[in-house]
Amino acid sequence: MPSGRRSSKRPYTGEVRPLDVDRATGGRRSESADDGEWVVQHVRGSDRAYRCPGCDQLVTPGTAHVVAWRSDGLFGEAVDDRRHWHASCWQARSRRGPTRR
Repeated sequence: MPSGRRSSKRPYTGEVRPLDVDRATGGRRSESADDGEWVVQHVRGSDRAYRCPGCDQLVTPGTAHVVAWRSDGLFGEAVDDRRHWHASCWQARSRRGPTRR
């Protein structure tokens, strides 16, 4: 049988906190540009190094960066399609374009 007390987790007269959209979506958002539709996620850092496709330099472990993949791809999010970019390289990709190997 329920008790007659109200929950103390959030009092009814208490302030309601707004929803943090970045936290609720895991930091993912959609971006539309001339080069297509992208899903972009900001990452605080990782435990391994990645090669940035914008400048062909290493994104060192622990460095905040951007992970991006096409949202208009055939199979949605494929792990092989994700690319780790420096944040500045991602913002400048329309001016610079990816490097060639």
